Amino acid sequence: MGIADPLIINDRVSVPRAELTVRATRAGGPGGQHVNTSSTRIEVTWNLSASTVLSDAEKGRVLQSLESRLDSDGTLRIVASDTRSQRQNRELAEQRLAALVRRALVIPRTRKKTRPTRASVERRLTEKRRAGAKKRDRRSHGDD
Repeated sequence: MGIADPLIINDRVSVPRAELTVRATRAGGPGGQHVNTSSTRIEVTWNLSASTVLSDAEKGRVLQSLESRLDSDGTLRIVASDTRSQRQNRELAEQRLAALVRRALVIPRTRKKTRPTRASVERRLTEKRRAGAKKRDRRSHGDD
């Protein structure tokens, strides 16, 4: 996957690299002198509101689904600092962005209302009667 290739989200959607902003910064955490001198933490941002890739319906679905992860401009920000390699962190961040948007694009199936079968209703009621009878039998009868 080269720098010029678009980021593939699914078989219909791919984001041109021009719409993505990639920034490298210094990562925190363990790593000694290496972590203090090299910018291996990668931050990938994508402005969903200004994107030309998604249709209006898809954009609305993604904006609603990822609402908590977007800033006020409608920009999605993904950060990766898992490895000590800038290239690997960039790939991880792009994979995470693609997976997030892919999940947001999925249209959930509408639930079909179903009715319980007559047998299952009968089993439930029989079990309720049995439990009630058990409790009734445990009660002390005033004639002792």
